[in-house]
Order: sequence, then C-alpha cells, then structure tokens
Amino acid sequence: MRDCKNGKVWLVGAGPGDAGLFTIKGKKVLDQADVVVYDKLVGQGVLGMIPDQAELIFVGKVSGNHAVPQHEINQILLREALKGKRVVRLKGGDPFVFGRGGEELELLCKNGIPFEIVPGITSAVSVPAYNGIPVTHRDFVSSLHIITGHTKKKEEAEIDYHSLVKLGGTFVFLMGISAMPKICQGLLEAGIEPDMPAAVLERGTSAHQRRVVSDVTNLTKDAEKAGIKTPAIIVVGKVCALEKEFHWAEDRPLGGLKIAITRPKDRDSSLADKLSMLGAEIMLMPAIETKEIKNNKPLEDAIHDIRRFDYIAFTSPVGVTAFFNKLREMKKDIRDLGSIRFAAIGTATRDAIEKMGILVDLMPAVYSGRALGELIAARSAELGSKIGRKPEILIPRARIGTDEVTTPLEEASIKFTDVAVYDTFEAESNEKAESGNSHGTLIEFASEEADYVAFTSASTVRGFAASCGLSNFSDVKAVCIGEKTAEEARKYGMEIHISKEATIDSIVECFLGL
Repeated sequence: MRDCKNGKVWLVGAGPGDAGLFTIKGKKVLDQADVVVYDKLVGQGVLGMIPDQAELIFVGKVSGNHAVPQHEINQILLREALKGKRVVRLKGGDPFVFGRGGEELELLCKNGIPFEIVPGITSAVSVPAYNGIPVTHRDFVSSLHIITGHTKKKEEAEIDYHSLVKLGGTFVFLMGISAMPKICQGLLEAGIEPDMPAAVLERGTSAHQRRVVSDVTNLTKDAEKAGIKTPAIIVVGKVCALEKEFHWAEDRPLGGLKIAITRPKDRDSSLADKLSMLGAEIMLMPAIETKEIKNNKPLEDAIHDIRRFDYIAFTSPVGVTAFFNKLREMKKDIRDLGSIRFAAIGTATRDAIEKMGILVDLMPAVYSGRALGELIAARSAELGSKIGRKPEILIPRARIGTDEVTTPLEEASIKFTDVAVYDTFEAESNEKAESGNSHGTLIEFASEEADYVAFTSASTVRGFAASCGLSNFSDVKAVCIGEKTAEEARKYGMEIHISKEATIDSIVECFLGL
C-alpha cells in the first residue's frame, strides 16, 4: 500500500460482547484512536475501554433500523481519515464475518487511505461455546457452515437448503431471527431430520444470555413462547444436544449477574477483575474522575521541608500517585524522605505505597478515616515520648476530604498539614459524542439492565446519581464498601448491601453472599 499523508483506518472486531474476549491487539489499537466509529453490537465492556481523548461517532446499526446507512458509514471513515486522524471502526464480532468490513474498505482503497484489519472473535463460534454447544465434535459432525439470514439486496437470504442438508454438519445462522420460520421450513423441505436438534441463542456471552434448545420442527414455536429477541443466532445440528452436559457460563459463582463498577476510569479496578473471574459481566461506569492539582504550591512547600514530618498519611491510592508524581517533578526520590513513617487507610492504599518501594508502618484494622486518625494519634504519642516533641503529620489527599481523619489529631493536639493533591469531579456527559451519549458510560445505565452497582466511596454514589440517566433510584441494588458509602446511597432510596470490611475482597464476598 502506497504511503499516504492522510490518517489511517483500523477495522477492529470487538468480539461477541464479553469484554474479556476483546483481543490484545484490538485494545492497543483502541488506546491510540483519535476517532472511534462504533455500532450497537459492540459490548459495553469494550466501549468502556475507549480512551477519553477519542471522538465518538455512533452509527447504530441494529436489525431493521439502520440509523446511519452503510454508504454514509463508509463516507464517515473516509472523511475522518482525510483529516489525518487515526480512525477505529469498532464492529461487533469479526469485521469480515458478515460484518460488511469488505464494503467499508472499498472506498478507502479507492482513495488510497491506509488501513489495517484486526480480527475479532465471531459470535458464530463464541456464542455457542458460552452456551455449552461445541460447533464441531468428531462424534457428530465433520463440517461447520456459517450462513447469513439476510443479504445486502434482500431482507431474507436466498439459501440453497438442499445443498446444505446434503453437506451435513453444524449450521450457524447469523442475523436470521426474523427469518427463523423460513429457515426451519427450508431445512425441513430439503430433507433434514424433523427431530434434528436446533437452538436459538440470545445475547450470547453476556450475563443475561438465554437459550432455547429444541429441534428444527419446534424451534420457531418454542422461541416465540420464550420471547427470544435479537441479537440472537440460530444453531442447527446434533451438537446442540450437548448443551445439557456442557453448559457452564451460568454455573459460575456470579454467572448471570451484570454488575456496574463506578470506580474512576483512570484507576485499575481489581474489583472488576475479581468479579469477572467469578463469572459476572462487568459494566464499567466511571462515576467520578480524579485530577491532580497542578501548580500546587502548598504541596511543593511541604516537600521542600519534608523532613520536618514524622508521618505521611494517605487516604487513597490517588493521593499516593499525586504525591510521588510531584516528588519526581521536583527531582526528588525516596532518599529525600529520610526516616519518615508511612500510614495507609487500607490495603489498596498500602499496596500503592509499597509499589513505590516503601513499606507501610501503620494501617488500621478498620479501614476508615476515623480509625486511621485515631491510630496515628496513638502512635504519635508513643513516638513523641521518644523524640522529645510532638510529631508532625502530612496528609496529602482529596480537596473534598472529610474531617474524619483529622478530628482525632486535633483532639490529641497533634500538629498536621492537610494538603489537597487532587480534585474529584462527578461524571458528565461527553459533548463530543455525536450520539449524545456520555463518554464515560456510552450507554445509559437505565438501558443496560445491570443487576447491581458496586460503590467504593460516597463520591461514586453522587457521581452515579448525576450521570446514570435515572430519576428514581429505588430499583438500584447498591453494594457498598462501607457504612459511609451506604449512608450516601440511602439518601437516594437505593436498596443497600454493605460489605463487612472496607476492602475489595470483602465487597467480593458480599456479592458471593447475595
């Protein structure tokens, strides 16, 4: 492909929905995107990975309703590339498995626009797998056939059913739900066994996936009775009978649950990872954003005179990051900290400190600001008797920090310097998205059918309430990391569940006990 001064387009397959099935290369490409052109079939977990700097263009293609016609999508890709941008066309499944990827490349080729293809895991294989149906099995079939239910020119595809039946094997029909009666009738007329196992699989790989397993004769009737809707695929073949033995997705400890995680987008979420490994579908819905305070003279003054402090107390991992970023900016490192002791409010904050090569001296048994303040006050009294003066404490934390941690210090007449190192903002709608969707959530919580929402702070509750698209919160099932967070959730009338301890592992245990 010839060199081009214009931008470049990547056709990226987002997989069937489960964010864990998004490819490593797809994620790397997405991280560098200037523009993301996405459609309805991209899973919310993958949408949550889109970087904040990317412009979003929703082209919303769903069965029977093309919000943006295909020729206009092609023009959008060309237009954005001609602006010199890195354009990611994010498509559900695989771009080249009935994903119209070839059509989107034609205009790019004609105009000399560079492009790459990043294959995705197709629903034709992954959705049956998540339902316990192997599309191939040596004891049953020797071939796999993937067929589209409709074509570019016709709403229903012209399928040579007689040839299919002669070939045998497993048949997977994509985009064929509306044509299900004709598909089953066509197979029967072509001579397929009337009792041939068949299945329709709805919302495959998601927490709320459903399946109806029947036979070719009764599949349409049984699917209608179950109220099956799109997106769904049809599988026909002897392998469908194996689902009774091989089903697994819903059997996981948290299988069948969709959980919204409200942690800030710029922070790794061990909670999301743990819940996902237990089978939950994770909806990343950052309810707050944190930003380090730049030109922070109070923090700079404290660091210039850092050795006057006896303890540095951190109340969050974000505070740890902000403090050490400023330390590096001022060309200092841990050698400049001397014999200062470190205190952490809980395990996540402790881990963030220890990643800097520093062991934590104090951490309360109960992970709360009050407990941290009381522990520091008690230990400071002991330390003061040794050094002959009252110790001084530095507390780098959020600007909106409560007085929980400082009140015990004031009561003990211990001198402390409370320095704001970052600000916390509630999530807001993204004006850049042409669809009007929020950049952080992309799809409103109200339309996502999440079973529970995990809150790790009172600020995440407030941010969620401001951005979720709900006016009534009585149906929201909130799992809160502590009483302070639960207290905020109660203000909105949410159904409350509280972890026994203010730790990630404890909140996971809370979910397992629901």
